[in-house]
Amino acid sequence: VERGVMAAAAIIFFAFYGFDAISTAAEETKNPGRDLAIGIVGSMVACVAIYMLVAVAAVGALSYTQFANSPEPLALILRELGRPGFATFLAVSAIIALPTVLLGFLFGQSRIFFTMARDGMLPIELAKVSSRGAPVRITVFTAVIVSVIAGLLPIDEIAALANAGTLVAFAAVAICMMVLRRRAPDMPRKFRTPLWGLVGTIAVLGCAYLFFSLPTKTQLYFLYWNLLGVVIYFAYARPKVSKQGIA
Repeated sequence: VERGVMAAAAIIFFAFYGFDAISTAAEETKNPGRDLAIGIVGSMVACVAIYMLVAVAAVGALSYTQFANSPEPLALILRELGRPGFATFLAVSAIIALPTVLLGFLFGQSRIFFTMARDGMLPIELAKVSSRGAPVRITVFTAVIVSVIAGLLPIDEIAALANAGTLVAFAAVAICMMVLRRRAPDMPRKFRTPLWGLVGTIAVLGCAYLFFSLPTKTQLYFLYWNLLGVVIYFAYARPKVSKQGIA
C-alpha cells in the first residue's frame, strides 16, 4: 500500500511544481525579496488547502474504487450524486483553465532558456529582446520545442519524466543551499531558509524517495535524457560559457 501511495504521489507531483515558475520572474519583479516569497508561499499554502479539502470531499462522497481509474473523477462523482449540470460546468471550467496553466509554464521555461542563452548555453541570438523589452525570440523557441514534444510523445510519459526532472532539480537546490550556507555564511540573502540543515536534508531525502518511487522506465529515460544533456553541455555549451568567463 505504501509503495502504491508514494508511486501515485510521485506521478501527480506535477500539481506542485508550477509554484517554482514564479521564481523565474525575479528579474521582472520590483521587490523580489518580498513579492516572490508572498507569491510562492502564499499560493502554495492556499492550493494545498484546496487540494486537501477537495480530496476529503471526493473520498467522502464516493468510494475511491469507483473513480480511481476515471480521467475525470470529480465530474464522475458529481454525476453519481445526481448533479450532471455541475459536472458539465466543472468539465468546461477545466478546459478553460488549462491554457492558463500552460501559459504559466511557458513563461517560466522561456525565462530559464533566456538565462541559458545569455550565459552561452544556447545560441546568444535567442537572448535578444524586442524594442519593448520582451524576450520574443526565446518565447517562440520555447513554444516550438514544447509543441514538438507534446505532439510526438505520450502525455503520461512526459508528465512522469517532468516529475523526475523537477524532483532532481529541487534536491539540487536544497544541496546548493546547504553548501552555500557553509561556504558563504555572510553572503547577502533576500531569502533565508529557517533551520537550513534540517530543511535541506528533509528536502533531499523526500525528493529522492519520490524519485525512486517513479516507474523504472521513467528513471531510465531520465538517465538517458541527462546523459544527452551532459554531452551537449561539454561539446557545445561549456566552451562558449568559458569564453565569456562565466565558468
